[in-house]
Amino acid sequence: MRSNKLETGVGPRPPQRGFPAAEFETRVNKAQDAMARNAIDALFLTTEPEVRYFSGFLTQFWQSPTRPWFLVVPSRGKPVAVIPTVGAECMSRTWITDIRTWSAPHPADDGIGLVADVLGELIDPTGRIGLMMGRETHLRMPLADHQRLRSKFPGAEFADATDIMRDLRMVKSEAEIEKIAYICGVASDAFDRLPDFAAIGESEVDVFRQFKIELLRCGADDCPYLVGRAGNGGYADIISPPSDRMLANGDVLILDTGSVFDGYYCDFDRNFAFGRASDAVLRAYEAAYRATEAGLLAARPGATTADLFNAMSKVLEDAGALGNDVGRLGHGLGMQLTEWPSHTSWDFTELEPGMVLTLEPAMEFAPGKMMVHEENIVIREGEPQLLTKRAAPQLPVIS
Repeated sequence: MRSNKLETGVGPRPPQRGFPAAEFETRVNKAQDAMARNAIDALFLTTEPEVRYFSGFLTQFWQSPTRPWFLVVPSRGKPVAVIPTVGAECMSRTWITDIRTWSAPHPADDGIGLVADVLGELIDPTGRIGLMMGRETHLRMPLADHQRLRSKFPGAEFADATDIMRDLRMVKSEAEIEKIAYICGVASDAFDRLPDFAAIGESEVDVFRQFKIELLRCGADDCPYLVGRAGNGGYADIISPPSDRMLANGDVLILDTGSVFDGYYCDFDRNFAFGRASDAVLRAYEAAYRATEAGLLAARPGATTADLFNAMSKVLEDAGALGNDVGRLGHGLGMQLTEWPSHTSWDFTELEPGMVLTLEPAMEFAPGKMMVHEENIVIREGEPQLLTKRAAPQLPVIS
C-alpha cells in the first residue's frame, strides 16, 4: 500500500534553481543590441514573464491584481526595478541592484512618478520607449496610469517592442531547456502512474485530484493548469475542469497538464480508454499519433511553423477528420504555458535551434468527438529533441 507521506524527487535530480548572473547579462545584452537596431532607448515592461526574464524575480504575488510592477531596461547598463515595497526583499535577492519602491497601493500615485523619474534619467525628451503592444501581450497596469505616464513625456514616442521580446524569448538557453526538460519528465512519470489510480467507477474529480498529487510526488513545484474530459466513445471538450461524472466502460479520458518547475512549464496531454475502445476511437488515436510523427519529421531548422501545421493537418485530413476549429496545432512553451509562435497556416516563423515547442494535432473524428495529442520538443540541428516521454503508439486501455 502506498504511504500517504508525500515523496518528492521520484525522478532524476532536479536542475539547480535560478540562474547565474551571466544568464541575465546575456539576455540584457541581446535586448540592447536589438534595441539599438530598432532605435529604442528604453524598454518599459509591466508583465510577469518579461520582468522575470530580465531580473529573475519569481513570486506568485502577481496573482493579485492590486499592485503594478515595472522594469525598465535602458539602452546601456542594468535594468531598473520600480516595484511596491512589499517586493523589495524578494527583488534584492536577484541580480538587480537599482530597486525603486513605493508603498502600494497608493491612492494618488501608484508608482507612475517613480517610473517617470527613471525614464527621465535614461532617455532624451524625444526618445523612444518600447512597450509590448502586439499579439499575446497585455498592459497589466491601469490604463489611466498609462495615459498619465505618456502625458509626462509629450515629446517621446511609445513604440511597439513586441518583436524584440518575441525574438528573445522564443529561443531558449540550455539552462532554460534543462528546466523544461525536467518538468516534462516529471509529468511523464505522473502519466505513467495514472493507471494505478484511475479506474471505472472513479469520478473525474477524484482522478484529477490524484493526478495533481502524483505530479507533486514526482517533483513538480505546482500544477497551475490541468484540464480535460471523459466521454463515452470520445470527448467533446478539452478545456474544462473535472466534473463529478463517474468513469464508465467505453469512456475515453484526456488529461492536459501545464505543470511547473522553477517557473518553467511543460504542456502536454495523454489519452486513456476504460474497459474498451471502439474502432473509431482507435483509428482516431492512431491518426493523431501519425500526425505528431509528421510534425516531428517537419520540425527542422529553417522550416516554418506553417510547415509544421501543414504536415500535421494533412495527416488528419487524410484520416477523415471532420474538422479542426481549435485554431492552431501547437505553440511555443517556456516561462508561460503558451508562448510565441503558433503553428498555423498563416504563421511563417522560421524554426531555430533552441526553440521549445508543442506539437498538438487535434481532430474531430465523429460529430462531437475529438482526439488530441501533444508532445513537447526542442529544435536542434538535425532532428528535434523530445522533452516528453513519447505517447504510446496505441491507445492505452485501462481494464
